[in-house]
Amino acid sequence: MPEGSCTAANPFLLVLDLSPGGAHGAWGCRNSPGCRWQRCPWCCQLPPRCQGKSVGQGGGPGSQAAPDGGCWISPQVRSVSPAGPAPPSSCPAGTGDNGGGTRPRHQGHIPREWHQGTIPIPREWHQGRLGWQSRAAPLPRQDTAPLAPLWPCCLSGTPFHQISLSFSVESRSSRCRNSQLQEAARKKLWALGSDDRGVCALFKELSARLVCTQAHEDRFLLTFKTLEEVWKFSTYLTLGYVGSCLEQLLFAQEFWLDCALVEDTELRVTMDEEHLATIYMDLLLQEGNFFSRAVPGAWKSEQEGEEGLQLCRNELIHVKSVGQDSRWEGMSLLTGQRGVVPMPALQPIAQPFYQWFLKNYAVSFGVSQEVSGTSSQAIVKGRCMATKDHRGATWDELSFSKGDPIEIIGFFIPGLPWFVGKSLSTGSIGFVPTQHVNPEACEPLGKGFVFLSEEEKSPVLHVPCNGDEQHFVTLLGELAHTDITSVYRLAGFEPTAAFPQVPPEAAPHGSKEIQVLQSWEEINDWATSSTSELSSPGSETAPATLEDVLLDKLDDLDYPKFFIDLNAGHMDDADVFDPMLTFLNQDSFVPSFQSFYDLSFSFLHSTFYGFSDEDELVLYLETSRNWAKRTRSVWAHVRLCFLLGKLCIKKVKLSQARVYFEEAMSVLDRGFGDLPLLAALHVSLASIYLKQNMKHKFSSLLGKTVTLLVCLPGRSFSWENELELLMYILRESIAVGNAPLEARVCFLIVQLFLQLGRTEEVLPFLEHLQCLSITWLGPGTRSGPLDAAATLGYLYDKKCLPNLALASVRSFVPGSTKGTPTPIWRAGFILQNAPKLLGKQLDRSSMPAVACLYLKQALQSCCDSRAVPMQRTLCAVLSRMFLQHGLLHGAVCYAARAAALGRLLGEEEAFESSLSLGWLHLLQQQPGLARAILQGMASKTQGGAVHNLLAMALSGEGRIQEAAENFLRALHKAKEMGSRRNQAVALANLGQLSLSCGATQLAELYLLWAVRLFAELQGHQELDMELAQVLLWLAQAMVDRQRMEDAKLCYELALGFGLKWQNLRSQLHVTERLCHFYSRVCPDLQACITYHEHWASLARQLQDRELEGNARQALSQLYQALGTPEALRQSLDCTKQCLRIFIDLEEAARAAEAWLQAGKLYYLLQEDELVEMYFQASRLP
Repeated sequence: MPEGSCTAANPFLLVLDLSPGGAHGAWGCRNSPGCRWQRCPWCCQLPPRCQGKSVGQGGGPGSQAAPDGGCWISPQVRSVSPAGPAPPSSCPAGTGDNGGGTRPRHQGHIPREWHQGTIPIPREWHQGRLGWQSRAAPLPRQDTAPLAPLWPCCLSGTPFHQISLSFSVESRSSRCRNSQLQEAARKKLWALGSDDRGVCALFKELSARLVCTQAHEDRFLLTFKTLEEVWKFSTYLTLGYVGSCLEQLLFAQEFWLDCALVEDTELRVTMDEEHLATIYMDLLLQEGNFFSRAVPGAWKSEQEGEEGLQLCRNELIHVKSVGQDSRWEGMSLLTGQRGVVPMPALQPIAQPFYQWFLKNYAVSFGVSQEVSGTSSQAIVKGRCMATKDHRGATWDELSFSKGDPIEIIGFFIPGLPWFVGKSLSTGSIGFVPTQHVNPEACEPLGKGFVFLSEEEKSPVLHVPCNGDEQHFVTLLGELAHTDITSVYRLAGFEPTAAFPQVPPEAAPHGSKEIQVLQSWEEINDWATSSTSELSSPGSETAPATLEDVLLDKLDDLDYPKFFIDLNAGHMDDADVFDPMLTFLNQDSFVPSFQSFYDLSFSFLHSTFYGFSDEDELVLYLETSRNWAKRTRSVWAHVRLCFLLGKLCIKKVKLSQARVYFEEAMSVLDRGFGDLPLLAALHVSLASIYLKQNMKHKFSSLLGKTVTLLVCLPGRSFSWENELELLMYILRESIAVGNAPLEARVCFLIVQLFLQLGRTEEVLPFLEHLQCLSITWLGPGTRSGPLDAAATLGYLYDKKCLPNLALASVRSFVPGSTKGTPTPIWRAGFILQNAPKLLGKQLDRSSMPAVACLYLKQALQSCCDSRAVPMQRTLCAVLSRMFLQHGLLHGAVCYAARAAALGRLLGEEEAFESSLSLGWLHLLQQQPGLARAILQGMASKTQGGAVHNLLAMALSGEGRIQEAAENFLRALHKAKEMGSRRNQAVALANLGQLSLSCGATQLAELYLLWAVRLFAELQGHQELDMELAQVLLWLAQAMVDRQRMEDAKLCYELALGFGLKWQNLRSQLHVTERLCHFYSRVCPDLQACITYHEHWASLARQLQDRELEGNARQALSQLYQALGTPEALRQSLDCTKQCLRIFIDLEEAARAAEAWLQAGKLYYLLQEDELVEMYFQASRLP
């Protein structure tokens, strides 16, 4: 084997054929040409790096002992019989005696029946590998010799738990693969292969473990070790976040700047979901503690008695392992009984969310059977028809006759025992049994799986986002701001810009950026727009919580307030309490009662005042309650009991609160006039019953409580402990399989968690809610009836999951509903969070290109609303973004639009935008256009910045004398203003102008003067980058004057500033100059090698494979020029690295040159046995 080691994360290619006649397989090294060591695929782990030994060094050809003690084999050992060596005990697959052969021995957590054929085992287990070959052979039974493991293995990890994830880049418009972008993504993945920390970090965030990347097949091999990992990853897969995260990883910056291409492109991922589900089941069985449904009829009890658990079909059972494969301990969630359950009678619940929820939110008593299951019926509203006569057993039940039309108040949710209805015949309101009506004529809430009303599509789920709207408006303004009106620019130098050659695979296609520029006539028509039309969106932020919304409304109304007077003489005076009793005794709901039912106990301040502590208020309310009893003021009595109960809840006196609520319920005999009160009473009392484990009372109240809790849209939560009740109802809906109720309750849980500010706990429920919507709406649907992607993004950001946060917000589609996040919020969020993918913070000098599309969509939204100031801000940001990424044409287009909009806003905005446009024309080498803009500005102002830019334009047109005069004017203006930085820039520009004219002595004078001034100002990155550029000019002047040592010093000082600020682009620029200097101007072979090494290192850090190949190729020639054996080895190593890069880039001609060069180097090293092989490889097509 040639010396050298593999450096890629996955340098091995698996070739595996599991055929009935034999088995052949090996790991083949892809990176070290001639590498003959190959890795056992049975372990399914990433092989270690090559050891740099020839075939005979590891025990000789055919040896099964690896150089590192592993399970390597040489390529000569290509066939092993089925009765070959078995894996050692250290191998997780293990062994099993089977007629002299071998078979995978799965650990004791796999039920015995799965080996005996009682329960089908995935046939891939008997094929030794999953997902790497086609499913061919039928399942071998115990009397059949399965395929043997091919090699002994020594690593840990279970092959069964590994699964491949493939990706494909497709065009939405043509519905086919985009081969150009697919190839670009594949090359990026190859580039990441040399340092896969970024890929590993991404999959760690996605709750998966990366085994290896297989760029040649466009896929990743993943593994999972815990149930939570499978659950989270499958959730992200369903939500579409895995593909979005891979887009963020694999697509180049230039791709994101072509908005038309971004909108048309989708990276789709595919995975064997059945295999993933099987992995989950295996991990579930390993844990030995899970929930399952009963499958009666699939087994017959082997023994009768108390040990066996009597089961009903689909009954929910909590199962625990007792150390036997065939029999497990089970507890029925319906009856609470415990007993032994045979394995064939169990069907584990496949949904990971259900397993997690049922384990983490257990209750002390079982399922109530108040809710029934439904799979096809939707939540409806409107009118229904009674199908039979009904006479209400209690005052709150509606009486009606067959054929009576009944109007549904709120929602009709299938599976619930009751709904609130109004008889159109009598006008009465009450609870209606759902079995006594026909809901077929009712109107669904919407198309598909809808679980909330239009009124509920409020900012409730977007509460966390709205507070940031103004923050992002301010952020965009800061990014758009420029100091070009006060700070001079160096000629042709923009420190934040990069002007790379756009790779062919990432070149924009069909870009329509030029169409963004609006016509002058359209813009000028806006000059007469009203002030309100020109205002910037986002200046008013929505309240942070629903409580704030309600309190804001309360502040606008003149609601009655009552003074608490505890004077003893007044407490016995009925007239003192008459106003309050009159107010509370209204027989219907009024807006002023809303504060009674909210979470924040706002009635303490909105309705009552004058008390020093809550004990005084309680005493006053107690006295009022007694007067309500005396005067038989039923509604006042009920409301006062409710308020007293709430105050007890606040002090965690639940038993006392229960007494007050039960008194209110006993008094209440006509409660539907105030539905919020009726709902709050039922829910609060049921929550206490649940909390205090009062099963009988809870069960008797549950049916109607569920209806009031989930069927009334817009109902306010009145107590934090309502969460426990909601969790119980969610448990019931899961137990019976009522999907509409499950979604509705999940929505309410999310709503309550967000209002309570418990963002850590809300995430699983919000993800599940989003998954439910997508699953029920069918394939191709990006969001459900309530798009919670913005809130998910906010929550992921709080959990420091930047890839998921970005993917979620990118999928969010801003709507027109008031209070929901706007396109500006989305653009700002993406701008702020995209740098976190690289572990950085947003910087004006490096704006992420991934935000380009969303900035453009925000711009279009502002155009629709004619928000001119924000339009100008967004145009300026987009212009800066295109400039930083080297697309000057796009930068000029947006700068021109910003200048046109600036003229509508005022002289200051117009001046700044026009100056920026002129500067971009100069960078684009269009001095004529720049001069046309700047000359008119110079006649109106004596600003030095204008003269500085005008001088550059004149210089570009060859008008040297006029250019020098304007530079001098700019210099004098800088001296008058006392700006040393501007003086330094003006002097440097004069030096560069002199250098271009051949006046090297004068250029040296100006540039040295500029360097001295910059040296006094250094300490800021932008200043030091400008100084580095001036040093490069000075170095060129020194070279022209044959002062090589001084030139060397200037070059190395410039490189030092790039190293100081870790600016890779600056280092690359200076290093290329140094390589040229030491190779052509002042030859020094050792120094040239040193800087070429740094050049190659920088290219590697920038993930520029082509540039790295060029650097390595030049470095190989330099080492060869040294001529020593050590240098020839170094040259060979560089050539092999070039070879790998050129093969990855599919550059056949350059790869052939590298093969030939490697053969020559082996010849020079007198290793003749390898020369012919490399020469032959160079001739291959």
